[in-house]
Amino acid sequence: MKIRNAELCDLPYLLEMLENAKASLRALGIDQWQNGYPNETTLREDIQNRICRVVIDDENNILASAAVYVGDEPTYHEIYNGAWQTENKIYGIVHRIMAAKSAKNRGAASFLMTYCAKLSLEAGVTSMRCDTHPGNIIMQHTLEKNGYIRCGIIHLTDGADRFAYEKVLK
Repeated sequence: MKIRNAELCDLPYLLEMLENAKASLRALGIDQWQNGYPNETTLREDIQNRICRVVIDDENNILASAAVYVGDEPTYHEIYNGAWQTENKIYGIVHRIMAAKSAKNRGAASFLMTYCAKLSLEAGVTSMRCDTHPGNIIMQHTLEKNGYIRCGIIHLTDGADRFAYEKVLK
């Protein structure tokens, strides 16, 4: 597996992965990603801003993707029922993690998470933050398997609760 920046020509496949992810979440009774976000505009902006990364196999098939960047996430300013592990004002951020149906149980998401940590360290930050829906057990497992610690709950701008995770980088 390899990782590269997503390109606009990848957009149709990323949209297919997004629709599959939305359907999977809906089938589990999870309302995450069911309100029109993320969408084509979101993914297009991620690609244009060069924050969308894709995991590809030896045949150049996209296995997984995520938006990865260093910065400050306003919805992370306040955390409830817990505390962040660090008081960092700037950190690595991972959003919109998706995997292709063909990538299930192939380690693509963990491969991507390892890359995100490396990218963040190279940018000079010492922690990474991410969040997920309280019902998204699969993502929670992926985060915890990759060294993220659940720190509490954050509220999205629409008021929805999300489990907040942080990984201290070494």
